[in-house]
Amino acid sequence: MTKPLAAAQPRALQEDLAAPLLYLSSAEAGWKGLVAEAFHEPKELEGWIEPAQSDISLVLFAGGAMHIEGRQVGGGPWTGRDIHHGELILSGAGGLPYEVRWKSLTPAPTQTLHLHLSTTLFARTAQEIAGADPSCLKLVGRSGLRDPLLAQIGLALWRELEQPGPGGELYVQTAAQMLAVHLLREYTAVGDAIKDPAQGLTHQQTRRVLDYMQAHLDQTLSLEELAQQTGYTPYHFARLFRRATGASPHQFVLRLRIEHAQRLLAETSLPLAEIAAACGFAHQSHLTQVFKRHCGLTPRAYRRQRSIRAVF
Repeated sequence: MTKPLAAAQPRALQEDLAAPLLYLSSAEAGWKGLVAEAFHEPKELEGWIEPAQSDISLVLFAGGAMHIEGRQVGGGPWTGRDIHHGELILSGAGGLPYEVRWKSLTPAPTQTLHLHLSTTLFARTAQEIAGADPSCLKLVGRSGLRDPLLAQIGLALWRELEQPGPGGELYVQTAAQMLAVHLLREYTAVGDAIKDPAQGLTHQQTRRVLDYMQAHLDQTLSLEELAQQTGYTPYHFARLFRRATGASPHQFVLRLRIEHAQRLLAETSLPLAEIAAACGFAHQSHLTQVFKRHCGLTPRAYRRQRSIRAVF
């Protein structure tokens, strides 16, 4: 498992921490159905109270190993285990508050990513793809969990926190759907009821989605909006769209936005800020960052190059 993009936490900082230090959060990005927070963790901690969770919680560990113990608030026996790099803690919604303590087992600093998946999204997904009664769903908590797909989704969201991309909301919604379905499939009793549609997207359905994308590139696109163009659930739509086009909805929208930016740079004299807005980028700097990453040139350099070619 690769490590998150953020620079490793300085060891001196970890030594000085008295409590987990939040350094990244999805709060300002306004993610829907999912909250993500990244923390630098102290080497030792006593008396930390984790409140009751109304959503499903998933914690991904990166860096040094730790010995973690927990018990219900108010007393009771401590139970614990060692947690290593790449392992996860999964907790269902509705649990009681509990007290936590831990101690690092290695000199390496530890970072954690905390994902909180909306129980509303989880229940709706269960109904849509498995016909399950949400009141009968039971997600059993686990510690020291090794699940490559959950870790991969967590790392992808961690990177999205560190380097937000265009259409980040669409990317996050797709990841949240994948997370919900994987939890349903592997950690509840309804997993066997999840079936993929036998048919793929028709040419007409695919064309309708692509036309909708083109017409709304300057707006925030949601997975649900795109799925509505086909009549499939968001999860099934994302899988069928990839099968039909070879790219995820997020990747395809990004491609369209870059191509649109290239056309506007080559064919108009619009300011870069206006081009960024017309193509669905957050601002001019965002356009420059993403455009250079994918095209190897800044927008200004691309426009200058196309102007020189036009002369000759």
